[in-house]
Amino acid sequence: MDRVELENRTKQLALRILKLARVLMKDVLGREVGRQLLRSGMSVAANYRAAGRARSKAEFIAKLGVVEEEADETVFWLEMIVDGDLMEEKRVASLLTEAQEILAIIVASKKTARARKTEQ
Repeated sequence: MDRVELENRTKQLALRILKLARVLMKDVLGREVGRQLLRSGMSVAANYRAAGRARSKAEFIAKLGVVEEEADETVFWLEMIVDGDLMEEKRVASLLTEAQEILAIIVASKKTARARKTEQ
């Protein structure tokens, strides 16, 4: 998967999170969890996009670190939605799987970038 494909994938994740948050925002608990999910989910896409504009390998790796943290937090909030009975698992499952896959890709990309940086 190249950078443009992953950039699109993270953007699609953010858009799906927007739609999910809209549904969650019907009560106090849903609003709070929805806000947290929006922050982390949108940050995945925004920071991955920023990583593509990094001025150095070190900056790229650092930005991927932020993406990793935000993707992990997004997975956490999606799990909380299910575990806290805010929404049925079947409504969140594909989004959770996508967030987990993006997290795994980012972890692998960061590892590869670090290895390439030390080779030089």
